[in-house]
Amino acid sequence: MTATPAYDPQNIFARILRGELPAHTVYEDDKVIAFLDIMPRCPGHTLVIPRAPARNILDIAPEDLAHVATVAKKVAIAAKAAFAADGITIQQFNEEAGGQVVFHLHVHVIPRHSGEPMKPPASAMEKPEVLAEHAQRLRAALAG
Repeated sequence: MTATPAYDPQNIFARILRGELPAHTVYEDDKVIAFLDIMPRCPGHTLVIPRAPARNILDIAPEDLAHVATVAKKVAIAAKAAFAADGITIQQFNEEAGGQVVFHLHVHVIPRHSGEPMKPPASAMEKPEVLAEHAQRLRAALAG
């Protein structure tokens, strides 16, 4: 068994957290931020990440993981409403062999419609105006 590599503070999500890169943020508090995936597998595909520098589930503090899960549920409920989804797919990957690509813990919240397959991962960049409209719909649903 190999040791888990150290957290890289230059990963893309750490840069989003520092404001160095833009994101279509739909929710944030002192422990997490949720924003749209720029290459969504379905409309409304949102990522929920901790502000804490955690590489993945193997090194995150339990209380930070619990808050990420709580917010992922909140986003899932809002996304189901905002996109009139029939269901929600939740995904979370750990280490390269587990399918992780960005090494900052993140939970995918993906609204789904019956009979409509997800796009392949990282297959197409969505237009910024579409992401902006989807973010607005999610923010409105989260506001209640």
